[in-house]
Amino acid sequence: MYYQSSGLNLYYEKTGQGKPLILIHGNDEDHTIFYEAAGVLASRYTCYLLDSRGHGESDSVTELHYLDMAEDLIAFMEQNNLEDTAVYGFSDGGIIGLLAAMRTSRITRLAVSGANMTPEGVVPWLRYLIRGMNLLRPDPKLTLMEEEPHITPEELGAIQAKTLVLAGMHDAVVQEETELIAASIPDSELRILPSETHGSYIVHSRKIGDLLFAWLNRTES
Repeated sequence: MYYQSSGLNLYYEKTGQGKPLILIHGNDEDHTIFYEAAGVLASRYTCYLLDSRGHGESDSVTELHYLDMAEDLIAFMEQNNLEDTAVYGFSDGGIIGLLAAMRTSRITRLAVSGANMTPEGVVPWLRYLIRGMNLLRPDPKLTLMEEEPHITPEELGAIQAKTLVLAGMHDAVVQEETELIAASIPDSELRILPSETHGSYIVHSRKIGDLLFAWLNRTES
């Protein structure tokens, strides 16, 4: 299925029944990374698996900006009349979730994994790799990671949603950045997962489904 935002056709899939839960993938990925997680969550939640602009089956673009993608998410909720919505974002999807939660009250619960506030929040070796790859073969997805985001602690302080901040012990985002995100969002919960990397518990994994299921159930009560 498709919805429109800023003149673009953006793809999503829907599965399950219950309260709305939107899942947003990371850079250079698509909605299919969440099939296993949705298999866990669909028994209690209506899961919406989105392809961000320039990704998957959504329209391609010549440049990417996180704020535009956050506005896409808000447009999706508005067009589908979604209120009291839970959002989970991985990596770039986490950044999108943070930016959207600052701008709409439709998101009442937010979980993010491996999100960063600035390009410098990514571990140095990965920043150098992104820069080198983008020099060799320029790509809007790489430029996005090289130049954005620029989120301040004060902006994060505006988030009113119940928030869970996740990262792997061996994440691609430096742990201090993850800790700062959690510290800046009122009453958020921080979990650093032992033995996990940036996406080891997320991409085509039931682990993130189990984590979200337990957290969402707990925060509902």
